[in-house]
Amino acid sequence: MKMLRARAAQQEARDPEREMSYDIAQQVFEGRTALGLTQGELAARSGTKQPAISGLESAKKLPTLGLLIRVAAALDRRLVIRFEKIKESE
Repeated sequence: MKMLRARAAQQEARDPEREMSYDIAQQVFEGRTALGLTQGELAARSGTKQPAISGLESAKKLPTLGLLIRVAAALDRRLVIRFEKIKESE
C-alpha cells in the first residue's frame, strides 16, 4: 500500500483520476483488512467477483459508482462524495 501512495504522489499533479484511484485502493484495502476479510470474501459480500476487488485495491481503473456503494456497504461503511472548493492561489 505504501508503494501505491508513493506512486499517487508522483501522479497527483498530472492525473487527478489516478490520484482518486489510489485513494480508493487504500481505503478498500484498509477496510477489508481491518475486518479480516479476504478479497474473495469482500467480493461475495459486495455481489461481485474477486478480480473486481483486486482491481480496486491495485488502482488499475476507476470503479463504477454502483460497485463503490456495494463495497462500502460490505465494509460496514457509507460512501460519501462531495465537491470541495479548490484553494485559491496566493
